[in-house]
Amino acid sequence: MSDIPNPLGAFDIFNSRFEDKTKKSKHKNKADAIKKLFSKKIAKKLFGKKFATRARADLNIQEPVTLDKTITKPKRPALQITWASNASEIKEAQRLRYKVFAEEMGANLPKNAENLDIDEFDSFCDHLLIRDQETLKVVGTYRVLPPHKALEIGRLYSDSEFDLSRLNHLRPKMVELGRSCVHADYRSGAVIMALWSGLAQYMQKHDYEIMLGCASIPMADGGHFAASLYNSLSNDQMAPVENHAFPRLPLPLDRLNGGLEVEPPPLIKGYLKLGAKICSAPAWDPDFNTADVLTMLRLSEINPRYAKHFLSL
Repeated sequence: MSDIPNPLGAFDIFNSRFEDKTKKSKHKNKADAIKKLFSKKIAKKLFGKKFATRARADLNIQEPVTLDKTITKPKRPALQITWASNASEIKEAQRLRYKVFAEEMGANLPKNAENLDIDEFDSFCDHLLIRDQETLKVVGTYRVLPPHKALEIGRLYSDSEFDLSRLNHLRPKMVELGRSCVHADYRSGAVIMALWSGLAQYMQKHDYEIMLGCASIPMADGGHFAASLYNSLSNDQMAPVENHAFPRLPLPLDRLNGGLEVEPPPLIKGYLKLGAKICSAPAWDPDFNTADVLTMLRLSEINPRYAKHFLSL
């Protein structure tokens, strides 16, 4: 906050004009005048160097210190939005995923010599990459499973966690998002905004309408936070009943403290602000030790406040 002017500064200056109204202020002004007289330059000129040095010592006059008021703000990294075009670039995304999910969050992922997060869906997905333009390091990623590739593999990743039968009629216009993560040093919001911009461009380019995905809630406390978050959702944050999905391994909400005051994790909070709807109760993902809720965002329902930023409207 040091770069914001002190709102009381004007009053400090105003009050100093009237300090001579009190005896104390008179004495202060007289002392200030003497100090001004014996500023190094004037005293030296009038009385010589030796006198000036002694007089200044007696009066305990110090040279004014010039403070560098320049405030250096952290440099905001320039980000590049791109899509993986070869196996090497996909590995960069998988390496970041492993670092975040396995090393940072403790997910139980298959071991491999290269420390990559790999599963059977990767080869069917398009991989969105956000790079720091200065270092060229991948600092954020999403993977996107388009409808025709979902047909090839025969299912969505979300099918493993939820019964999606009520959503079957939406599949031709629906893409699945997954494995979203941001490097720990870049979680200021800019990377998430870049990821969402890339997704919006992708959706418009291919004429898709719906984004679906599992949004994760930490389970470090055994699930109380997840239960409380789900219970705190309002009706307008939930999808219509006809678009509900059902967890295959439900979180036991009735055995958890679901009355805590909680704030949604940043990603879910962002989804809800965009206009996404929650389609399910939480499912437990034992490999990642998270509670996952199925989240759906229709491009036609994006909050108008953000539509102009992410869409060409």
